[in-house]
Amino acid sequence: DINLNSPNKGLLADAMTDVPVDSAAAARTAVPEGLTLAEEEELRSELAKVEEEIGTLRQVLAAKERHCGELKRKLGLTPLDGLKQNLSKSWHDVQVSNAYVKTSEKLGEWNDKVTQSDFYKKTQETLSQAGQKTSAALCRFCRKLGDMSSYSIRHSISMPAMRNSATFKSFEDRVGTIKSRVVGSRENSTDSLHSPSGAGDKPPQDNAPF
Repeated sequence: DINLNSPNKGLLADAMTDVPVDSAAAARTAVPEGLTLAEEEELRSELAKVEEEIGTLRQVLAAKERHCGELKRKLGLTPLDGLKQNLSKSWHDVQVSNAYVKTSEKLGEWNDKVTQSDFYKKTQETLSQAGQKTSAALCRFCRKLGDMSSYSIRHSISMPAMRNSATFKSFEDRVGTIKSRVVGSRENSTDSLHSPSGAGDKPPQDNAPF
């Protein structure tokens, strides 16, 4: 703040009047080296036009983006669909780029070198043999399980079928007949042992006195 009652106010005013003021020089910056004043004015005019065009293009782009959003909304397209489309386009651009093509070619050369090496061939043969042995062992194990299952099924099915067969029934009848005969003969022999000896063969004696 400037104190108007200060005794040095006159000195301050004199110091300010001693500084020359050039309005045109203050508004204009120093001219770059190698350019004339006319060239500088031309470049500044061109810069103003370009900045104006950029502003106009930004407004047009914003209007186009709003119109694009309305069209997508009417078509039922979601932002996720747009993201997928952008990713697909980006991936396609990467695939057709020179760096990707060169990298793919280099990887193909390395793959050919690796697959043609002796170490890779020996490793592949070893893994193939191990896989064949493992497959054979699994096949044998599965075959054994299948045999056991089929034997159990055949045994469980054949027993009732064999019991219901005519041969089995005939054999069972014969065994039953033999068993009944043996039991009957044993019962007859037991009855003869318990009966009085000679009671049925000789008539009773007459004990009357002569």
